[in-house]
Amino acid sequence: MQKTLPAQALQAQVATVLIATGSTAEEAATVAANLVLANLSGHDSHGIGMLPRYVDAVLEGGLHPNTGVKVVLDTGSLLTLDGQRGYGQVVGQQAMALGMERAKTHGSCIMTLANAHHLGRIGHFAEMAVAQGLVSLHFVNVLSRPVVAPFGGADGRYGTNPCCIGIPLQGRDPFVLDFATSRVAQGKMRVAHNEGRRVEPGTLIDEHGRPTTDPGVVVVPQSNGLFGALLAFGEHKGYGMAVACELLGGALTGSGTWHKPTDPAVRAVINGMLTILIDPARLGTQATFEQEALAFVDWLQAGPVAPGFDAVQIAGDPERAYRAQRQDQGIAVDAQTWQEIVAAGRKVGVSLPD
Repeated sequence: MQKTLPAQALQAQVATVLIATGSTAEEAATVAANLVLANLSGHDSHGIGMLPRYVDAVLEGGLHPNTGVKVVLDTGSLLTLDGQRGYGQVVGQQAMALGMERAKTHGSCIMTLANAHHLGRIGHFAEMAVAQGLVSLHFVNVLSRPVVAPFGGADGRYGTNPCCIGIPLQGRDPFVLDFATSRVAQGKMRVAHNEGRRVEPGTLIDEHGRPTTDPGVVVVPQSNGLFGALLAFGEHKGYGMAVACELLGGALTGSGTWHKPTDPAVRAVINGMLTILIDPARLGTQATFEQEALAFVDWLQAGPVAPGFDAVQIAGDPERAYRAQRQDQGIAVDAQTWQEIVAAGRKVGVSLPD
Protein backbone atom coordinates (compact mmCIF):
# COMPACT_ATOMS: atom_id res chain seq x y z
CA MET A 1 0.00 0.00 0.00
CA GLN A 2 1.16 3.49 -0.83
CA LYS A 3 0.01 6.88 0.32
CA THR A 4 0.09 9.62 -2.33
CA LEU A 5 0.10 13.24 -1.21
CA PRO A 6 0.49 16.59 -2.97
CA ALA A 7 3.95 18.08 -2.41
CA GLN A 8 2.56 21.16 -0.65
CA ALA A 9 0.52 19.12 1.86
CA LEU A 10 3.46 16.82 2.54
CA GLN A 11 5.76 19.77 3.10
CA ALA A 12 3.35 21.30 5.61
CA GLN A 13 3.10 18.06 7.60
CA VAL A 14 6.89 17.63 7.71
CA ALA A 15 7.32 21.24 8.82
CA THR A 16 4.83 20.69 11.67
CA VAL A 17 6.94 17.83 13.03
CA LEU A 18 10.15 19.87 12.71
CA ILE A 19 8.63 22.79 14.60
CA ALA A 20 7.58 20.44 17.39
CA THR A 21 11.15 19.11 17.42
CA GLY A 22 12.43 22.61 18.22
CA SER A 23 12.95 24.41 14.92
CA THR A 24 11.67 27.88 14.17
CA ALA A 25 8.95 28.09 11.53
CA GLU A 26 11.49 29.49 9.05
CA GLU A 27 13.99 26.68 9.61
CA ALA A 28 11.26 24.05 9.48
CA ALA A 29 10.03 25.42 6.16
CA THR A 30 13.54 25.36 4.69
CA VAL A 31 14.26 21.78 5.76
CA ALA A 32 10.81 20.50 4.77
CA ALA A 33 11.02 22.15 1.35
CA ASN A 34 14.43 20.57 0.76
CA LEU A 35 13.26 17.08 1.76
CA VAL A 36 10.15 17.28 -0.41
CA LEU A 37 12.21 18.60 -3.34
CA ALA A 38 14.35 15.46 -3.09
CA ASN A 39 11.19 13.34 -3.37
CA LEU A 40 9.97 15.44 -6.28
CA SER A 41 13.34 14.90 -7.96
CA GLY A 42 13.00 11.12 -7.72
CA HIS A 43 15.45 10.74 -4.84
CA ASP A 44 13.18 9.32 -2.14
CA SER A 45 16.34 8.19 -0.34
CA HIS A 46 17.03 11.83 0.59
CA GLY A 47 13.43 12.90 1.06
CA ILE A 48 10.86 12.83 3.83
CA GLY A 49 11.91 9.31 4.82
CA MET A 50 14.85 10.98 6.59
CA LEU A 51 12.51 12.79 9.00
CA PRO A 52 12.38 10.01 11.66
CA ARG A 53 16.17 9.95 11.80
CA TYR A 54 16.30 13.74 12.14
CA VAL A 55 13.84 13.65 15.04
CA ASP A 56 15.91 10.97 16.79
CA ALA A 57 19.12 12.91 16.13
CA VAL A 58 17.66 16.04 17.77
CA LEU A 59 16.38 14.06 20.75
CA GLU A 60 19.80 12.41 21.27
CA GLY A 61 21.59 15.76 20.97
CA GLY A 62 23.53 15.09 17.77
CA LEU A 63 21.53 17.59 15.67
CA HIS A 64 21.15 21.19 16.86
CA PRO A 65 18.05 23.06 15.63
CA ASN A 66 18.27 26.80 14.92
CA THR A 67 22.05 26.71 14.51
CA GLY A 68 23.68 28.72 11.72
CA VAL A 69 26.99 28.37 9.93
CA LYS A 70 30.05 29.85 11.64
CA VAL A 71 32.80 31.61 9.66
CA VAL A 72 36.16 30.33 10.91
CA LEU A 73 38.36 31.87 8.19
CA ASP A 74 37.59 34.30 5.37
CA THR A 75 40.38 35.45 3.06
CA GLY A 76 38.05 36.39 0.23
CA SER A 77 38.50 33.49 -2.16
CA LEU A 78 39.04 31.01 0.69
CA LEU A 79 36.31 30.23 3.22
CA THR A 80 36.53 27.89 6.20
CA LEU A 81 33.10 27.28 7.72
CA ASP A 82 31.68 25.23 10.59
CA GLY A 83 28.10 23.97 10.43
CA GLN A 84 28.03 23.45 14.22
CA ARG A 85 25.81 20.38 13.73
CA GLY A 86 22.94 22.49 12.46
CA TYR A 87 20.50 21.19 9.86
CA GLY A 88 22.54 20.62 6.70
CA GLN A 89 19.75 21.99 4.55
CA VAL A 90 20.13 25.30 6.42
CA VAL A 91 23.88 25.62 7.00
CA GLY A 92 24.53 24.23 3.51
CA GLN A 93 22.47 26.99 1.90
CA GLN A 94 24.11 29.60 4.12
CA ALA A 95 27.55 28.31 3.12
CA MET A 96 26.66 28.35 -0.57
CA ALA A 97 25.38 31.93 -0.34
CA LEU A 98 28.70 33.02 1.15
CA GLY A 99 30.74 31.02 -1.37
CA MET A 100 28.80 32.25 -4.41
CA GLU A 101 29.20 35.85 -3.29
CA ARG A 102 32.99 35.37 -3.05
CA ALA A 103 33.13 33.61 -6.43
CA LYS A 104 31.28 36.49 -8.08
CA THR A 105 33.69 38.96 -6.48
CA HIS A 106 36.99 37.13 -6.95
CA GLY A 107 36.23 34.78 -9.84
CA SER A 108 36.49 31.66 -7.71
CA CYS A 109 36.08 30.42 -4.17
CA ILE A 110 37.36 27.36 -2.36
CA MET A 111 35.08 26.66 0.58
CA THR A 112 35.19 24.04 3.31
CA LEU A 113 32.17 23.23 5.45
CA ALA A 114 32.72 21.04 8.50
CA ASN A 115 30.31 19.50 11.03
CA ALA A 116 27.08 19.95 9.10
CA HIS A 117 24.28 17.59 9.95
CA HIS A 118 23.01 15.60 6.94
CA LEU A 119 23.26 17.91 3.91
CA GLY A 120 20.67 15.94 1.98
CA ARG A 121 20.77 15.91 -1.82
CA ILE A 122 24.06 17.60 -2.79
CA GLY A 123 22.66 18.37 -6.23
CA HIS A 124 20.55 21.05 -4.56
CA PHE A 125 23.69 23.09 -3.85
CA ALA A 126 24.97 22.64 -7.40
CA GLU A 127 21.59 23.85 -8.66
CA MET A 128 21.99 26.98 -6.54
CA ALA A 129 25.37 27.65 -8.16
CA VAL A 130 24.43 27.02 -11.79
CA ALA A 131 21.41 29.31 -11.36
CA GLN A 132 23.99 32.06 -10.75
CA GLY A 133 26.04 31.03 -13.79
CA LEU A 134 28.72 29.37 -11.66
CA VAL A 135 30.46 26.03 -12.05
CA SER A 136 30.53 24.04 -8.79
CA LEU A 137 32.33 20.94 -7.57
CA HIS A 138 31.48 19.24 -4.29
CA PHE A 139 33.26 16.44 -2.42
CA VAL A 140 31.45 15.12 0.65
CA ASN A 141 32.17 12.58 3.38
CA VAL A 142 29.69 10.97 5.76
CA LEU A 143 30.24 10.33 9.45
CA SER A 144 27.58 7.83 10.45
CA ARG A 145 27.53 4.06 10.48
CA PRO A 146 30.13 2.96 7.87
CA VAL A 147 28.03 1.22 5.23
CA VAL A 148 30.38 0.82 2.25
CA ALA A 149 33.07 -1.82 1.88
CA PRO A 150 36.46 -0.84 0.38
CA PHE A 151 37.38 -2.58 -2.86
CA GLY A 152 38.64 -5.98 -1.78
CA GLY A 153 37.15 -5.60 1.72
CA ALA A 154 34.36 -7.59 3.35
CA ASP A 155 32.75 -5.10 5.76
CA GLY A 156 31.69 -1.44 5.88
CA ARG A 157 34.52 1.02 6.49
CA TYR A 158 33.21 4.40 5.26
CA GLY A 159 30.05 6.18 4.11
CA THR A 160 28.39 6.71 0.74
CA ASN A 161 30.57 9.82 0.18
CA PRO A 162 28.83 11.71 -2.63
CA CYS A 163 30.46 13.73 -5.39
CA CYS A 164 28.62 16.43 -7.32
CA ILE A 165 29.48 18.69 -10.28
CA GLY A 166 27.23 21.45 -11.62
CA ILE A 167 27.86 23.17 -14.97
CA PRO A 168 25.58 25.86 -16.43
CA LEU A 169 24.61 25.56 -20.09
CA GLN A 170 23.70 28.81 -21.85
CA GLY A 171 19.96 28.87 -22.56
CA ARG A 172 19.53 25.24 -21.53
CA ASP A 173 18.88 23.22 -18.42
CA PRO A 174 22.18 22.71 -16.58
CA PHE A 175 24.38 19.66 -16.26
CA VAL A 176 24.09 18.48 -12.63
CA LEU A 177 26.00 15.29 -11.87
CA ASP A 178 25.21 14.07 -8.35
CA PHE A 179 26.06 10.57 -7.24
CA ALA A 180 26.98 8.45 -4.25
CA THR A 181 30.31 6.68 -4.64
CA SER A 182 28.61 3.50 -3.45
CA ARG A 183 26.80 1.56 -6.14
CA VAL A 184 23.55 2.92 -4.75
CA ALA A 185 22.73 5.32 -1.94
CA GLN A 186 22.13 3.89 1.54
CA GLY A 187 18.75 5.62 1.65
CA LYS A 188 17.65 3.71 -1.45
CA MET A 189 18.27 0.50 0.48
CA ARG A 190 16.03 1.80 3.29
CA VAL A 191 13.30 2.52 0.73
CA ALA A 192 13.70 -0.92 -0.89
CA HIS A 193 13.62 -2.64 2.51
CA ASN A 194 10.49 -0.74 3.53
CA GLU A 195 8.83 -1.66 0.23
CA GLY A 196 9.83 -5.33 0.58
CA ARG A 197 11.92 -5.34 -2.62
CA ARG A 198 15.15 -7.16 -3.44
CA VAL A 199 17.91 -5.20 -5.16
CA GLU A 200 20.19 -5.80 -8.11
CA PRO A 201 22.94 -8.40 -7.72
CA GLY A 202 26.37 -6.90 -7.23
CA THR A 203 25.07 -4.14 -4.96
CA LEU A 204 25.49 -5.62 -1.48
CA ILE A 205 27.36 -8.08 0.70
CA ASP A 206 25.91 -9.54 3.87
CA GLU A 207 27.41 -9.50 7.36
CA HIS A 208 29.65 -12.42 6.39
CA GLY A 209 30.98 -10.67 3.28
CA ARG A 210 28.89 -12.79 0.90
CA PRO A 211 26.89 -11.36 -2.05
CA THR A 212 23.20 -10.77 -1.33
CA THR A 213 20.20 -8.99 -2.82
CA ASP A 214 18.49 -8.35 0.56
CA PRO A 215 18.63 -4.59 1.34
CA GLY A 216 17.80 -5.33 4.98
CA VAL A 217 21.43 -6.32 5.65
CA VAL A 218 22.40 -2.62 5.65
CA VAL A 219 19.18 -1.34 7.28
CA VAL A 220 18.66 -3.53 10.36
CA PRO A 221 21.15 -5.53 12.47
CA GLN A 222 21.41 -9.15 11.43
CA SER A 223 21.28 -12.21 13.71
CA ASN A 224 24.83 -11.64 14.97
CA GLY A 225 24.23 -7.92 15.55
CA LEU A 226 26.40 -7.00 12.56
CA PHE A 227 25.44 -5.28 9.32
CA GLY A 228 26.26 -6.04 5.72
CA ALA A 229 27.72 -3.40 3.39
CA LEU A 230 27.20 -1.64 0.10
CA LEU A 231 29.80 -2.01 -2.64
CA ALA A 232 31.54 0.87 -4.41
CA PHE A 233 30.45 1.67 -7.96
CA GLY A 234 33.00 0.94 -10.66
CA GLU A 235 35.04 -1.37 -8.44
CA HIS A 236 38.48 0.18 -7.76
CA LYS A 237 37.58 3.40 -9.60
CA GLY A 238 34.55 4.25 -7.49
CA TYR A 239 36.43 3.14 -4.39
CA GLY A 240 39.23 5.57 -5.26
CA MET A 241 36.71 8.39 -5.70
CA ALA A 242 35.15 7.53 -2.32
CA VAL A 243 38.54 7.73 -0.60
CA ALA A 244 39.17 11.10 -2.29
CA CYS A 245 35.82 12.37 -0.96
CA GLU A 246 36.72 11.19 2.56
CA LEU A 247 40.12 12.88 2.44
CA LEU A 248 38.83 16.11 0.88
CA GLY A 249 35.41 16.35 2.53
CA GLY A 250 36.53 14.98 5.90
CA ALA A 251 40.24 15.51 6.48
CA LEU A 252 40.85 18.74 4.52
CA THR A 253 37.75 20.47 5.89
CA GLY A 254 38.58 19.55 9.50
CA SER A 255 35.24 17.75 9.81
CA GLY A 256 36.93 14.41 10.51
CA THR A 257 37.19 11.00 8.87
CA TRP A 258 35.76 7.63 9.88
CA HIS A 259 38.12 5.37 11.86
CA LYS A 260 36.27 3.89 14.82
CA PRO A 261 33.89 1.03 15.68
CA THR A 262 30.22 1.47 14.86
CA ASP A 263 27.73 2.73 17.42
CA PRO A 264 24.34 1.79 15.91
CA ALA A 265 22.52 3.81 18.57
CA VAL A 266 23.81 7.14 17.23
CA ARG A 267 21.33 8.63 14.77
CA ALA A 268 23.13 11.83 13.75
CA VAL A 269 24.67 11.98 10.26
CA ILE A 270 27.56 14.44 10.01
CA ASN A 271 28.85 15.70 6.66
CA GLY A 272 31.97 17.59 5.67
CA MET A 273 32.04 19.21 2.22
CA LEU A 274 34.75 20.75 0.09
CA THR A 275 33.21 23.07 -2.52
CA ILE A 276 34.98 24.75 -5.42
CA LEU A 277 33.10 27.53 -7.20
CA ILE A 278 34.23 29.08 -10.49
CA ASP A 279 32.77 32.07 -12.36
CA PRO A 280 33.36 31.45 -16.11
CA ALA A 281 32.69 35.14 -16.78
CA ARG A 282 35.80 36.02 -14.77
CA LEU A 283 37.93 33.25 -16.24
CA GLY A 284 38.19 34.79 -19.72
CA THR A 285 36.74 31.74 -21.49
CA GLN A 286 33.03 32.53 -21.20
CA ALA A 287 32.23 32.74 -24.93
CA THR A 288 34.19 29.60 -25.82
CA PHE A 289 32.81 27.78 -22.79
CA GLU A 290 29.22 28.49 -23.75
CA GLN A 291 29.75 27.59 -27.40
CA GLU A 292 31.75 24.41 -26.84
CA ALA A 293 29.57 23.12 -24.01
CA LEU A 294 26.42 23.39 -26.12
CA ALA A 295 28.14 21.92 -29.18
CA PHE A 296 29.22 18.87 -27.19
CA VAL A 297 25.81 18.28 -25.61
CA ASP A 298 24.17 18.63 -29.03
CA TRP A 299 26.68 16.13 -30.44
CA LEU A 300 25.86 13.63 -27.70
CA GLN A 301 22.13 13.90 -28.21
CA ALA A 302 22.22 13.88 -32.01
CA GLY A 303 23.44 10.29 -32.12
CA PRO A 304 21.29 7.18 -32.47
CA VAL A 305 19.32 6.06 -29.42
CA ALA A 306 20.04 2.58 -28.10
CA PRO A 307 17.26 -0.03 -27.83
CA GLY A 308 15.35 0.34 -24.57
CA PHE A 309 16.01 4.08 -24.27
CA ASP A 310 13.80 7.01 -25.26
CA ALA A 311 16.61 9.54 -25.65
CA VAL A 312 20.22 10.32 -24.83
CA GLN A 313 20.09 12.32 -21.61
CA ILE A 314 22.57 14.37 -19.60
CA ALA A 315 22.92 14.49 -15.83
CA GLY A 316 20.00 16.43 -14.38
CA ASP A 317 17.45 15.39 -17.01
CA PRO A 318 15.94 12.50 -14.98
CA GLU A 319 15.44 14.75 -11.94
CA ARG A 320 13.71 17.40 -14.04
CA ALA A 321 11.39 14.80 -15.55
CA TYR A 322 10.52 13.42 -12.11
CA ARG A 323 9.73 16.90 -10.83
CA ALA A 324 7.26 17.59 -13.60
CA GLN A 325 5.54 14.25 -13.08
CA ARG A 326 5.40 14.24 -9.29
CA GLN A 327 4.41 17.88 -9.02
CA ASP A 328 1.37 16.96 -11.11
CA GLN A 329 0.58 13.49 -9.73
CA GLY A 330 1.76 13.79 -6.12
CA ILE A 331 4.43 11.97 -4.13
CA ALA A 332 3.90 8.31 -3.30
CA VAL A 333 5.10 7.16 0.13
CA ASP A 334 5.16 3.47 1.04
CA ALA A 335 3.17 2.37 4.10
CA GLN A 336 6.21 1.46 6.21
CA THR A 337 7.94 4.80 5.63
CA TRP A 338 4.73 6.70 6.43
CA GLN A 339 4.25 4.76 9.66
CA GLU A 340 7.83 5.64 10.65
CA ILE A 341 7.04 9.31 9.99
CA VAL A 342 3.82 9.07 12.03
CA ALA A 343 5.77 7.46 14.89
CA ALA A 344 8.40 10.20 14.73
CA GLY A 345 5.65 12.81 15.01
CA ARG A 346 4.24 11.10 18.10
CA LYS A 347 7.63 11.34 19.80
CA VAL A 348 7.33 15.15 19.73
CA GLY A 349 3.58 15.35 20.31
CA VAL A 350 2.37 15.66 16.71
CA SER A 351 -0.47 13.48 15.40
CA LEU A 352 -0.29 12.82 11.67
CA PRO A 353 -3.05 10.90 9.86
CA ASP A 354 -2.43 7.15 9.66
